[in-house]
Amino acid sequence: MSGFLKRLFGGGDKPLEYEKAKELAAHPDARVRAEVAERTDVKAEILYFLAEDSDPEVRRKVAANAHAPAQANLLLASDQSDAVRRDLASKISRLAPGLTAHEQDRLRRVSYEALEVLARDQIPKVRQILAEALKDVANAPPDVIRRLARDAELVVAGPVLQYSPLLSDEDLLEIIGANPIPGALAAISRRSVVNTRVCDAIAATEDIDAIAVLLSNSSAQIREETLDRLADRAADIEAWHKPLAERPQLSPKTAQKLARFIAASLLQSLAARQDLGEETAAAVAAVVARRIDEIEGAAEPKGVSDEAALVAKVRNLKTTGQLTETAVEAALSSNDAKFVIAALAELAGLPQRVIRKVVETQSAKGVVAICWKAGLSAGFATQLQTKLLRLSSSKLLAAKGGDHALTIDEMEWQLEFFGSQG
Repeated sequence: MSGFLKRLFGGGDKPLEYEKAKELAAHPDARVRAEVAERTDVKAEILYFLAEDSDPEVRRKVAANAHAPAQANLLLASDQSDAVRRDLASKISRLAPGLTAHEQDRLRRVSYEALEVLARDQIPKVRQILAEALKDVANAPPDVIRRLARDAELVVAGPVLQYSPLLSDEDLLEIIGANPIPGALAAISRRSVVNTRVCDAIAATEDIDAIAVLLSNSSAQIREETLDRLADRAADIEAWHKPLAERPQLSPKTAQKLARFIAASLLQSLAARQDLGEETAAAVAAVVARRIDEIEGAAEPKGVSDEAALVAKVRNLKTTGQLTETAVEAALSSNDAKFVIAALAELAGLPQRVIRKVVETQSAKGVVAICWKAGLSAGFATQLQTKLLRLSSSKLLAAKGGDHALTIDEMEWQLEFFGSQG
């Protein structure tokens, strides 16, 4: 507090008397009014008065004040300033647990109404603040949770779809059947428990990424019949091969189907499964042996033909919409560096020599720039640094709140720099 303010407020920790607070709340200097607005020892009616102040900074102080009355919160929920509403969302979402739509306490009901207003806010950041705060709160307001789960922005809907215990199977099935936004089904597929009906509904969609996530979720309750139908579709969808082959429970029928088309790197692990039964294990082993012979017999000479075949494969996957982050992540997990490099080059529209140069020099900044150019997530850029560049945790360029670790100008410079290298 400046000397000017100290003289006005008297300094020290003494509570501000009502008449003095009332006088200062009408002071012509906005700094004085802001100081009153953030205090915890002034009467509710004074804070409500300041919630209508002409200065947005004063209203922000009221919005962030935990002692502001519920009526002030409701008023500020429709404030013209985005910053005021963001601060209010941060505060009120911390107070939200325990509120219900039928709360008898009038003041709590008003707070609930403010939360509903914020959940409809036109600024995604405001709604995102609520979603992050309420995503795993068991006694959050159900109506607000259902609205956030159906939001048009994944940063809002995603956390709620993945974590909220308040979403019933009926809620999830309704969302799945309503042509949801990209990424919504993958978020549902990551839930700690995905019941049979929800699994069936996701498996019946054309969302390749979401189904790959579902198959990788060991707690997803996928029926044997559903797995079998997915195996019928999986021959040309490489992103499903590894999670299918590693499902905790695999029927003999499905195992034999997989043995006919999965990569050689997965065949041995499939043959070694202990849950297939003696007869099925023998049948799978026979298919595996035949496949390995075919693969070895059909192996082409190393060199240009191999690279050309890989480029053709990657381009075909891109053309058919299968060259997704999930597909590249699966190759990364299988230590298939050649595929990863070819895929990054195709997705980013860069020569493979640029990608190789970044890998050879273990450039974390270069990888971040390539991921950005390729439209891949900041989280995947971190995975590449760990698994492809083999960097230690101390050398990683971690994502910043879901965004890439570098500015756009910095990433463009990195691409220009490595593109100029021979």
